Amino acid sequence: MKPELQDVFKLYGDEFRKTHRLPMNQLKTISAIESCRTSSLGGHVDECDSCGHVRISYNSCRNRHCPKCQGLAKERWLLEREQDLLDTGYFHVVFTIPDALNPLALRNQRTVYGILFRAAAETLSELARDPKYLGAQIGVITVLHTWGQNLLDHPHLHCIVPGGGLSFDGNRWLQSKKKFFLPVKVLSRKFRGKFLAFLKEAYHDDKLSFPGKITSLASKRCFQELLERLYDTEWIVYCKKPFKTPWHVLNYLGRYTHRVALTNNRILDISNKKVAFRWRDYRDNNKSKQMTLDAEEFIRRFLLHILPKRFVKIRHYGILSSRNRNRKLRLCQRLTHSKIGRALPKMPSVELFKELTGIDLNLCPCCGKGRMLRRLSLFRSPPQSVTS
Repeated sequence: MKPELQDVFKLYGDEFRKTHRLPMNQLKTISAIESCRTSSLGGHVDECDSCGHVRISYNSCRNRHCPKCQGLAKERWLLEREQDLLDTGYFHVVFTIPDALNPLALRNQRTVYGILFRAAAETLSELARDPKYLGAQIGVITVLHTWGQNLLDHPHLHCIVPGGGLSFDGNRWLQSKKKFFLPVKVLSRKFRGKFLAFLKEAYHDDKLSFPGKITSLASKRCFQELLERLYDTEWIVYCKKPFKTPWHVLNYLGRYTHRVALTNNRILDISNKKVAFRWRDYRDNNKSKQMTLDAEEFIRRFLLHILPKRFVKIRHYGILSSRNRNRKLRLCQRLTHSKIGRALPKMPSVELFKELTGIDLNLCPCCGKGRMLRRLSLFRSPPQSVTS
């Protein structure tokens, strides 16, 4: 069988927990991935009403960092987004913070990642409101990623932006230029200024902690020196070519919204306390390469990307925000003569899978005629105490 992330934690997770003090969100994630689709989470027994074929199915962990559990979650989210599409071009903008901020971000994820969202969204919306560029209210979908292909920390924000906005009087849709309507250098410098202003504010409000290797940053002098270095650095903001159609937006979003730091299809081998996986080296012409790490280092890198409990990694702003969806967004859809996607009712996973693939999981895989009926529920194992 092809090796999976679950196998890494089953083989080496216990040893890692014994030798490292881990926060509760990481401990729970490890436990969830280890248990996913195993008898420890319970399940059910189905029997064909025609031929008597029996099938045992175990429950998923539904942890957002588990590579097994994101497929249907992604499709359900994308179907909901069909209702929000506008018949206009869309742009993809990526905001990245400098590497010098990574140690601080890693130890203050909720605060620093929150600043990243706020700085990027305000940068886009404020510049778009300027008549020199567009003079309109825009919308933004933002998705946080914290990793690079080598699993090291690399916090960056993917932003999907419609190519236009709603006029301030609410009567017109103002179309942007075919190429991105905001200059990248202007974006970069405004983003840098906003991010560092918010970071400085968080420092003065005692919302940052400085454990371990970043203890020195607690000093006002050292923190100010860091800020000065960051002000002198050119920050990276990248804008990709516009999408051809709104439907290309959904296909593209699917690559980013529910992606985890490492998918199972990238793992090549697990043996001798080492893990080999594929990665793309963007600094070397995007070449596909193989990396082999000690299992301990592999787990350490993966855990860098476990987000704080209830931290929202997909956020909507402006005309795409939840408070504006029913009024401003629907108005924009009328102004752009957009075809609104079909509304699908909330449905069980089995029905959603059939809707997406045409495959009926309730149909007997053995005789192809009978229906698989629930005969027995399997209860999950009693929870074990999670310790570090």
